[in-house]
Amino acid sequence: MNTVKPPVFETLALRMEQHVAWVALNRPDKANAMNEAMWAELQQCFEWLDAEPCVRVVVLCGEGKNFCAGIDLGMFAGLADLMSQQPELGRRIEWFRRHIKMLQGNLTAIEQCRKPVIAAIQGNCVGGGIDMISTCDMRFCAQGANFSIKEIDIGIVADVGTLQRLPKLISPGLVSELALSGRNVDASEAERIGLINRAYNSYEEMVDAVSELAQSIARKSPLAVRGTKEMIRYSRDHSVEDALNYVATWNAGMLSQEDAMLAISSAPGESPDFKD
Repeated sequence: MNTVKPPVFETLALRMEQHVAWVALNRPDKANAMNEAMWAELQQCFEWLDAEPCVRVVVLCGEGKNFCAGIDLGMFAGLADLMSQQPELGRRIEWFRRHIKMLQGNLTAIEQCRKPVIAAIQGNCVGGGIDMISTCDMRFCAQGANFSIKEIDIGIVADVGTLQRLPKLISPGLVSELALSGRNVDASEAERIGLINRAYNSYEEMVDAVSELAQSIARKSPLAVRGTKEMIRYSRDHSVEDALNYVATWNAGMLSQEDAMLAISSAPGESPDFKD
């Protein structure tokens, strides 16, 4: 495990703790606002995590006092310049649509990572930060965290995943309220409405709990963990009948006899030594 050398990024800090990868948004002086480089590096990072066998669980967090302040507003000026280089209106519209689809893909890479992704949130999580955590499998926060869908306050429609994924996590009526008002949700309310799995009293308590959970998952069969994530994600977007058929086919083709025998034969409290 110690021989694995994680890639180095400009806007992300990536470190390994045994089979758990910690990915930190690393622009603390900008409250981890998402510039062009961060969007691209998120996709590059999660594609690496998906492909690296030794990585079994990922924790997504933010350096400094905040998780993510959303899109770096400086991006808008750059986008306007790039759009102006297109020769006429139709091509400007087509270019901008393709750019939105690219940003959507940058974050969808988090969701499509086969390994479970746990969001650990402190401070502000707004705009693009909500898009980001809605791609994660689990979300935890520390007291003092604030959540808001801020796109409405800058005159645009949230367009990279919040409005599509959030109704699968909390009630559609609440999504409408939050997306149309832009109001803040504190840690206690976020836990109550189901946006957050659990809110902890302090940042340190949250990090300890998330680390313990991540290591616990990392000790399970990697094939079983990846299959379970795939089934949950598939069931979200398909009928019960389709999902039952899929899991039957999955287990028929993917069931690891070695992993199952290791798990069954292990003594209570013992962690089997599964292959990556």
